[in-house]
Amino acid sequence: MATVARPKTIPYDWYLDPSVARLEQDRIFRRTWQYAGHLGELAEPGSFVTSRAGTVPVVIVRGRDNELRAFVNVCRHRGYLLCDGAGKRATLQCPYHAWTYNLDGSLRSAPRSETEPGFERDGLGLVPMLVDTWGALVFVNPDPAGCTLEEHLGALPELVAEGGIDVDALVFYQRSEGEYEANWKVCVENYLECYHCALAHPSFSKAIDVAPGTYTMEEHPTFSSQFGPPKNGGGGIYDAKGEVGRAQFHLLFPSTTINIMPGLGNLSIGPVIPLGAERAYRFLDYFFLPDTDEQWIADFLELDTQVGVEDRVLVERVQVGMRSGLVTEGTLMPVSERLIVHFERLLVDALGAEG
Repeated sequence: MATVARPKTIPYDWYLDPSVARLEQDRIFRRTWQYAGHLGELAEPGSFVTSRAGTVPVVIVRGRDNELRAFVNVCRHRGYLLCDGAGKRATLQCPYHAWTYNLDGSLRSAPRSETEPGFERDGLGLVPMLVDTWGALVFVNPDPAGCTLEEHLGALPELVAEGGIDVDALVFYQRSEGEYEANWKVCVENYLECYHCALAHPSFSKAIDVAPGTYTMEEHPTFSSQFGPPKNGGGGIYDAKGEVGRAQFHLLFPSTTINIMPGLGNLSIGPVIPLGAERAYRFLDYFFLPDTDEQWIADFLELDTQVGVEDRVLVERVQVGMRSGLVTEGTLMPVSERLIVHFERLLVDALGAEG
């Protein structure tokens, strides 16, 4: 009987090599849409918020004309980071030499520029990037020639709506964040399979039915999806009764995670951001319907926090194993880990790699 060749992972060197990390920034993170923040921080003209698209620092502003704009958060003079955090300003002034920009990105003033021969403000405005919204969710793309957000999202908004979530009705609740001693792809690939859930996430597996055939997966051109019904009404972990009938977990390529749990209206979203070949940063913004019961939210967040603690151990131990140098690749389970196969195909295509 002929044996069936199982798919291999990409080489473990790709999770360790700084040159691969640089290539990913150039060919993936600087060319795709990524979640950056929410409209609750950008309600009024003059509001601004900072974020990242991979290693690219981003500032998003609402102009005096009420238009939303995004720029590379870097002064055109000497490369200083222009803004931190979030707030409200009439202009954007660099703290280094006081170069000042209008909210449309144009250079307003540069001290002593009138004494510099040939100095022209035209062409020295902030570098723009694409910005668009899905409900209250704000996305950016550093590539001005990139596709639209609608094209990149594809069928994702429809799937979320069919699952009982009205994105427009949700309100921001809180952000959680942390750094990981692991390559961003290790974090993403851990997210893309629940093969490990029954063993590594006992609380989650009491709340959500993760059995093969019940827990389902789908591949789409720009995202991957997982679906799971509640188990015994949430298994005593939290109350899964409500308008949302099943869990949805989506990975919007390259690294934006979108999570919905059964029960009351909820959604959490955030990117996995590379900080180097073997470090990553994640943040998750949590949204709920207005007036959601605080005890329900507390039970929900306790479960989510526990899963996050367990995942940190998993991804960091995988990174240590990959670093050994004597095991050069992994073996994928083509059914249980089909979404990792899909993700790695998208990755290889984006990098222009072969084999």
